[in-house]
Amino acid sequence: MTEHAQPAPGMADVDAVARAVLTSSRLLVAVSARSLAAVEDRVTLPQFRLLVALSTHGTAKLVVLAELLGVNPSTAMRMLDRLITAGLADRRINPENRRETLLGLTDEGRQLVEEVTARRRMEITTIVERLAPEQRAALIDALTAFAEAGGEPAAPDDDVSLYPLGWAGTQASHAH
Repeated sequence: MTEHAQPAPGMADVDAVARAVLTSSRLLVAVSARSLAAVEDRVTLPQFRLLVALSTHGTAKLVVLAELLGVNPSTAMRMLDRLITAGLADRRINPENRRETLLGLTDEGRQLVEEVTARRRMEITTIVERLAPEQRAALIDALTAFAEAGGEPAAPDDDVSLYPLGWAGTQASHAH
């Protein structure tokens, strides 16, 4: 290997970490897909992300939801219309500003988010239980540092992990 072909100092471990994170992300995407399987006749993954945004953010205006999801408002509105028709979300007039419409979850929508999240948590717990205690401790440290480096705030200890894949990072830049 020539001098120019060698990776920069420290880059080999960065590449190894990137590969490990990509592999882990494939696993987490698969877990997410399996957790949605029981409700896939009701919601798609993008629609579920919207439900989770409403669950974690509370009632919101369309523009805020679109920004949280990284989509344009017309796309968010089409998703919301489908969720409203399904009885999972609703819209109401903002009592503080009657010109604004607020979007939120129905009880049925909240229950669906909790059920899917519980399935995801159970499967992740099963995987984590296969690790040795010292591997679990190292994973906590590594994932915490990774989330912090990416600007994602830590989930509260009492949280039921309402942060599905694809939503990471949005709360750090959009906390209200």
